[in-house]
Amino acid sequence: MNKLACLFTVLFAAAVLIAGCVQQTSQPSASPSPTVSVAAATPSSTPSVTATPVPSVAAARFLKGVSLSPKSFQQADFTEFFQRAKEAGQVVMWAGDWNELAGEGAPKVVAELSSTYSYAPLVEAQFFTQSTGALLRPLDDATKENYLNSAVAFAGKYAPAYLAFGIEVNVLYEKSPADFDAFVSFFSEVYDAVKAVSPNTKVFTVFQLEKMKGLNGGLFGGVNNASAAEWQLLQRFPKSDLIVFTTYPDLIYKAPSEIPTDYYSEISSRVSKPVAFTEVGWHSAASPVGWESSEAEQAEFVTRFFELANGLDKELVVWSFVYDPATVEPFNSMGLRKSDGTPRPAWAAWVAG
Repeated sequence: MNKLACLFTVLFAAAVLIAGCVQQTSQPSASPSPTVSVAAATPSSTPSVTATPVPSVAAARFLKGVSLSPKSFQQADFTEFFQRAKEAGQVVMWAGDWNELAGEGAPKVVAELSSTYSYAPLVEAQFFTQSTGALLRPLDDATKENYLNSAVAFAGKYAPAYLAFGIEVNVLYEKSPADFDAFVSFFSEVYDAVKAVSPNTKVFTVFQLEKMKGLNGGLFGGVNNASAAEWQLLQRFPKSDLIVFTTYPDLIYKAPSEIPTDYYSEISSRVSKPVAFTEVGWHSAASPVGWESSEAEQAEFVTRFFELANGLDKELVVWSFVYDPATVEPFNSMGLRKSDGTPRPAWAAWVAG
């Protein structure tokens, strides 16, 4: 959800340092330096502009993956994460500030390591803060030019399998309709420019499914109201190659068994393109109060998710965290594995799904 993009910004402060070590550049004195360089885990040669082969969706039914969420960015943990990611699926996702596309850190690391660890990179560029709807920087001509140039340069250099612009954009629609309208037009421009340099990259934006359904109750703090559904917003992005959502039903429902049987299949009646989920999560802790969960319940959700989404034409599904992130609840217990490396029951359910 909104915490994910913020968390990645924190996580990748370390990733930027990693990339800096590889490039042998000095680091800002205020930033901690990694105690061990991961240069050995990073390709030493100049990356090819040829896209990393994407595993066959048809052969696998759909691709699975995880976000870049190692225990730490120390070399051993960083390498171990990619070994676990290979067990968990075929996709590794990064999400963060759009400006990072022009830098030497986060998205670069994910793109370059894709050939080493044989995964399809999924990069999501964000331009606003979901909790408030505030733009990271004004979406004026200068900003749009910078965003467009960085997107084109990144796509042209790395030809990533998947490239998203905007995360949970229906939240922006709720918070700032004018900014949403401006982004709709800009997305079309970015889409065309990226496709011109990397035609095989699948380009899309991302919606928040619970809010798309008009579900604003539960831990969102509002009221569930189907008449407030936002499905019409899908039509504002006709060029999008995939229809993509984040989904955290534990913010609405207290148990996986409460999720309606048509919760995910309903999407089929709304779209005519393949669907993807770039964030899926359910917490495992006995908190917050009133929304207590457990490791067994988390595993139950994983199984139920795959059952309920079985009929969808899915391109890919990404679980939000391999390891518990250092963030607010309930997101801080959504990892498929504990911080000591022990797999939760949900890990086996995910691998089998």
